[in-house]
Amino acid sequence: MHDDDATHELPLRSAGEHPAGMASGGDASGPDTAPSDPSDPSDPSDRPVLDVGLVVSPAALTSATLAPDVTAALAAQYPQVEWNLVVNEDRLAEPPVTPLDLIETARDRMLDENWDLVLVLTDLPLKDGRRVVQTQLSPVHGVGLVVVPALGVGQVATKVRAACVRLVEELLHFDGDDTSDDIDRRARQRAEDVEGRDDENPVQFAARVLGGNVGVLLGLVRANRPLTLALRLSQLIAVTAAAGALMLITPDIWVLATNYGPWRLGLLSVIAVVAVAVSLIVGAKLWERPRRQAEREQVMLFNVATALTMTIGVSVFYLAVFLLALAAAFLLLDGHSFQQLSDQSWSIGKIVESAWMTASLATLGGAVGAGLEEDDIIRAAAYTREPDEG
Repeated sequence: MHDDDATHELPLRSAGEHPAGMASGGDASGPDTAPSDPSDPSDPSDRPVLDVGLVVSPAALTSATLAPDVTAALAAQYPQVEWNLVVNEDRLAEPPVTPLDLIETARDRMLDENWDLVLVLTDLPLKDGRRVVQTQLSPVHGVGLVVVPALGVGQVATKVRAACVRLVEELLHFDGDDTSDDIDRRARQRAEDVEGRDDENPVQFAARVLGGNVGVLLGLVRANRPLTLALRLSQLIAVTAAAGALMLITPDIWVLATNYGPWRLGLLSVIAVVAVAVSLIVGAKLWERPRRQAEREQVMLFNVATALTMTIGVSVFYLAVFLLALAAAFLLLDGHSFQQLSDQSWSIGKIVESAWMTASLATLGGAVGAGLEEDDIIRAAAYTREPDEG
C-alpha cells in the first residue's frame, strides 16, 4: 500500500559526478576549464545515465548510510555508467504479502517515477513455498528484491550492498566477460527511451522500439529462463500427461495421424503451442496496457518479452511431451494390434505420426490445465527467479 505522505526521495550523485562548473579532478576554473574527453569512462558528459530506484522499508535499515555505499560500489565497478540512485522510503505493502506482490507493486512505482530499474529492500520475512527468500528478481519487470531479515544479523549493511550490486548486474545482464563497450551499449539501451511521433501509427512505433532494443529484449527473455517454465506449472503437466495417456491407446488417433500427413500435423502442433501460451497469458492477465504515454516503450518490451517467454517455454514443453509420447508408443504399441485395430500397415513412420498427433492433442488439453493454474503461480513461474550464485 502506497503512503505518499511518508515517502521521501533522496537523489544521490554517483561517484565521480561533480557540481556544474567543477572539473573532475580540480577546482572550479570557469571558462578556462579543459574540455572533457568523451572517451574517458570517468567523464560523466558522455556516459549513459541510469536512474535506479531504491525502495527501502523504514524498519529495514538506515537508507542514509546504505545509498552512498551502493552508489559508490556500482560506480567503482562500472565507471562506464553514471548511476543516479533515488531512495524512496516505503514499505509498499502490509503483510500478508508474497515476493511477487512486492515485485509488481515496485514495478508500478518504477513506472510512476520513470526509473530504469528498482530495488526493494524489505523488512518483511518472505517465503517461496517452504523456502525462505533472501533475494529475488524479475528481469522483465526490472525489479530486484532483498529481504533484509533473511541475510542474518552480522554485517547487514555489507551483505545488503553486495546483494544490491549483484541484482543490478543481473537485471542489466552484466557479466565478467563483458567489455567496456558491452556495458556501455546495454546501459544505453536501458536508459534511452524511444519517443513517440505524432505522424506514426502504433505499428511504426512498435517497429522502432523493437528494432532499437533487440539486445534488451533477448536479454529479458533469456533471464526469464523459459526452458524451465513448464516445470513450475503442475496443473499443466498433470492434465497433459493424463490426456496423452488416454489418447495414445485410442485406435482412432492412429487412423487420424496416418491420414493427416506431415503438413496438417505440423499445423496442429503450432495451434497447440499457441493455444497454451495464449491461455497462460490471458488467464493470468500477463498482458499490460500503458497507463500513460511515457510508459509505452517499457510496456511494449514487457509484453513482447512475456509472449516470447511463454511461446518458447510451451514449445520446449511440447517437444518433451512428443518425446515421451514417442517412447511410450514404442513400448505400448505392437504391429499386430496396430494393424488389427486401425486397419493400417505397421511402420516406424506410423508410430512417429501417432506420437505426433498424441502430443498435439495432449498439449491442447494442457490449455485446460493452464486455465486451472492460479494466477500468482503462473506469474511467478514466468517472471521471478533467484539470482545466480556469484
